[in-house]
Amino acid sequence: MTEEAVTAHSLTPVLRALRSCLHLMVAALLALAAVRAVADRTPDAPAVLAAAALCVLYVTGPRLPRLRTSTGAAALWLAALGLVWLVLLALTPDGVWVAFPLFFVQLHLLPPRWALPAVAATTLAAIAGFGRHTHTLSVGTVLGPALGAAVAVAVVLGYEALYRESEQRRRLIEELTATRGELADAEHAAGVLAERERLAREIHDTLAQGLSSIQLLLRAAERALPERPGSALGHVRQARTAAVDNLAEARRFVRALSPPDLEAGSLPAALERVCATTARTSGLAVHCQVSGVPTVLPTPHEVALLRIAQSALANTVRHAAAGRVELTLSYMDTEVALDIVDDGTGFVPAEVPVPGSAAVPGTGFGLAAMRARARALQGTLVVESAPGEGTAVAVTLPCPAPAPAPAPEAAPAPDAAPEAAS
Repeated sequence: MTEEAVTAHSLTPVLRALRSCLHLMVAALLALAAVRAVADRTPDAPAVLAAAALCVLYVTGPRLPRLRTSTGAAALWLAALGLVWLVLLALTPDGVWVAFPLFFVQLHLLPPRWALPAVAATTLAAIAGFGRHTHTLSVGTVLGPALGAAVAVAVVLGYEALYRESEQRRRLIEELTATRGELADAEHAAGVLAERERLAREIHDTLAQGLSSIQLLLRAAERALPERPGSALGHVRQARTAAVDNLAEARRFVRALSPPDLEAGSLPAALERVCATTARTSGLAVHCQVSGVPTVLPTPHEVALLRIAQSALANTVRHAAAGRVELTLSYMDTEVALDIVDDGTGFVPAEVPVPGSAAVPGTGFGLAAMRARARALQGTLVVESAPGEGTAVAVTLPCPAPAPAPAPEAAPAPDAAPEAAS
């Protein structure tokens, strides 16, 4: 094993349990060898001393700091351990059993290119030592150490494969967790941007336009004073009404509710009120007409059409210097269209500045907001204009298919009531 693998494995609970079992096995086998040496009246004193020396060397080795970090130090310790084990094996045949835990120690501390030859050499030494004591080389003498070595190699390699798979899964889980966090952050940022865009459109189409109307009314009242106080009072009252309406609008779009004009009636009625208010505050001749059979549209469609109409009329009042505006709402089989046409000075649509880049701060957002509203509902918005030829704004939204009407319930048979009565 490499140094990193040893460090990583030392942190796993499974390996700590395996180490504890390995230590107990070594202690038990060494004790067995010493006891058998005394019981069999072999040269018991040297065998017991060899077993004790092997136990002391085995216990003190892992406590050396360099043994965990240096492959060379581990190899030297294993060489010393192997020499003492060979002495024990030469003194008693029971030393052959200690070869089995030695296999695990070699496979754990050495890289594979060194561990496998070390296991093979230990196996040959165990076979030779046991054959020397028994004066024979039978099949059991060869298969016992060989099978022990094969089992040790299979266990260690299997554990390595399981550990690598678990590490791969752990890294995958960490990557998934990190990706989930990044996705949550991205969704949060997208939600924040969407809410900012919604508030920007609502402010532009409601509060900004309302404040502009209030400014125009107060300016008209200022011009009327002091010669025409009655006219000035009328302008001030209209400005106050516009302020009240805009306050209601602000409260509603903060709560993402429908505009008050739609809450009070249908979309055609709301558009007529918007046209009447624009005509009253600006002096323009604004006409509203409906084509086709009005149908109930989803609330997002009605809100988008109303806001686009408000924004287009506000742009006409502010920039077009027009004298007449025609607003047409057309209901068709699969679409609903809204056209706002004025006879103003016109402009070049391709030269409209990008929002936020205009010379006058706060301008350039009207057309962009209208296009965003139409695009959000899979609709289209087209602006046709030229200098001196007026402007036409046309928005088309697809109408969702109406829900199928519930099947009428079957009428009861004529004689059902008499039968029930009977």
